[in-house]
Amino acid sequence: MQVNDAVLDAHAHGILTAASLMVSAPAAADAVARAKLTPSLRVGLHLVLVEGRPTLPPARVPDLVDKDGYFRTDMARAGAAMFFLPHVRRQLAAEIAAQFAAFADTGLALDHVNAHKHFHLHPTIGGLIVKMAARYGVKGARVPLEPQGVLARIEPHPASAVVALTTPFARRLARRFGRAGLAAPDQVFGLAWSGAMTPDRLAGLLAHLPEGLTEIYMHPATGDYPGCARGYRYGEELAALTDPRMPALIAAHNIRLGGFCDFPVQSAPRHASGN
Repeated sequence: MQVNDAVLDAHAHGILTAASLMVSAPAAADAVARAKLTPSLRVGLHLVLVEGRPTLPPARVPDLVDKDGYFRTDMARAGAAMFFLPHVRRQLAAEIAAQFAAFADTGLALDHVNAHKHFHLHPTIGGLIVKMAARYGVKGARVPLEPQGVLARIEPHPASAVVALTTPFARRLARRFGRAGLAAPDQVFGLAWSGAMTPDRLAGLLAHLPEGLTEIYMHPATGDYPGCARGYRYGEELAALTDPRMPALIAAHNIRLGGFCDFPVQSAPRHASGN
């Protein structure tokens, strides 16, 4: 509930324009009910294939879960099985289909899709997303390409190992999404500063936003909650989204806010999709 509270607060009293739903999370029903009362908030699907519970019964996806019925946490090992083992790929396809179907059952408009821990960088998962996106009419998806030069203009910034590791996979994913007609942002911010998007950092990004379609993703919450990430500064991220400086920066730099469905496939200058 701490996340749901923060999302609605940041949308009603701040600059947040879109959120991503984990359809099997404990507070998913509450999130859906609130989203239906807030049609201006764009909502997408946050596929969970690691560190969470499956939508299907664990017995239907035995190779994706541990003995307690939770998705495995070793992404390298799980990813290898998804790539090389046909029976694991079948379970993966069934689970992804189930999560898309569960979102459709909410009745909410599906604005975009992304994946927990950016697991859609995995080629098998990325390919399955393309198939499901075509079936459910998804128009936008995250491709986590973060220009490090922009971060360096805001504060001294060492090279990010995460960004270096993910960039080649992200570029391939961008080409795959492009061939499928699935829109993706020109740049995404939130990788290097994941869980630490402070008010000053967000203000810096808005002041130095590159041309094109940008996604800035954050993790606001009103406090810690079961399963929260250790060290994440949830309260500061909520404070950033509701900081009174932000609307003036947005106006000064001619930034247009919205979800993926609010922008054409061909991105125009300085758009931002908040998530």
